[in-house]
Amino acid sequence: MNAVNVLPEGYKEFYSLDLQKDKKKALLVNGIALAISVIMVIPMHFVVPITTLFDISKGYIFKMLTLVLLLVVYMILHELVHGVAMKLCGTKKVKYGFTGLYAFAGSEDFYPKKPYIFIALAPVVLWGIVLAVVNILVPTEWFWIIYILQIMNLSGAAGDFFVTIKFSQFPDDILVKDHGVGMVVYSTHNAS
Repeated sequence: MNAVNVLPEGYKEFYSLDLQKDKKKALLVNGIALAISVIMVIPMHFVVPITTLFDISKGYIFKMLTLVLLLVVYMILHELVHGVAMKLCGTKKVKYGFTGLYAFAGSEDFYPKKPYIFIALAPVVLWGIVLAVVNILVPTEWFWIIYILQIMNLSGAAGDFFVTIKFSQFPDDILVKDHGVGMVVYSTHNAS
């Protein structure tokens, strides 16, 4: 079942999430993001010391400017992949935006559980593979520039991981309406 633009009869609100309004869940998701970052940085430092990032003799300022540019480009590409995944699931119109805290892709459509999980995880999987390949190919002095993008990819997907785990526990009939900055889950079952 693909996206639908009208909520079917018998569905009612089952769960909602808005990380801009729910500070407790926002702290949890940001804590997960921080934990992912730490887990990625510490062991990798022993493979390629992070000091290679700060080597002034090897184009430090150019590397830092490149990193900032790549982070902005990555955020845009991440949301575009969410949008493409929405389109693949039948959405006609995707809306994109930035709230100051979060970049987002959203829609007025309702997505079944499996398609929504595909939408949530598509960017982290695609960019995870691409960045892993690039990381293998770049010289050591550029390793951390690309690896920081990979850290951003995985830690920045903390919200996507959170909803994937949460929604996996919900009934199979759920429909998710993702506004971009928040989402509402509907079901024919009663909320627990």
